[in-house]
Amino acid sequence: MSYLLSIFSDFAQIKPVTLSVILAILLAAFLLYLMRKSVKFDTKMLVYGALSIAISFVLSYIRFYHWPQGGSITPASMLPLFIFAYYYGPGPGVIVGMAYGFLQLIQDPFIVQWVQVLLDYPLAFGALGLAGFFRKNLSLGILVGGFGRFFSHFLSGVFFFASYAPEGMSPIVYSLLVNGSIIGVEVAICFAVSLIPQVRNAIEEIKKKAIA
Repeated sequence: MSYLLSIFSDFAQIKPVTLSVILAILLAAFLLYLMRKSVKFDTKMLVYGALSIAISFVLSYIRFYHWPQGGSITPASMLPLFIFAYYYGPGPGVIVGMAYGFLQLIQDPFIVQWVQVLLDYPLAFGALGLAGFFRKNLSLGILVGGFGRFFSHFLSGVFFFASYAPEGMSPIVYSLLVNGSIIGVEVAICFAVSLIPQVRNAIEEIKKKAIA
């Protein structure tokens, strides 16, 4: 019996943080499995999805501001993901957003608990895919997708980061102020850039090729 226990003894050395990441990945994989029949990626969609993730990932390294507990203000790093959802709809948009969320988990992890990991990474960035419900209005899609990400971070802040709130401040108010300021500015930058005529024209021209 002792020998059998010794075989699995290394499992006791797994840190809670590592376990949280593993559980979050498994749950995200389960969500993707549930969506497998409603979303079918062709070669072109995969290419555009990979490009969107790559561009967003590069832009995310340019930080105007970085919050100590995670979250940054960047030069429209979410915009390529919004555009992908605008091209291909919410299903593919959510999947690509979740994939990007896992890259963010690798790039800039701040882990408290596995549910928090799920809320702050795959679910938060997957919510950007909600922009795909507005395939005739990118600007509205950016606002809705941005709100989806904000709401996921907001819930995480209320339940898992209440201890960071100043004494006497409600966790709800604290999470609203922190996430509202960071995500709000991020979304505003994406919204403003998308309204630049040259950028909008380029987006529409590429869309013709993307969905052809």
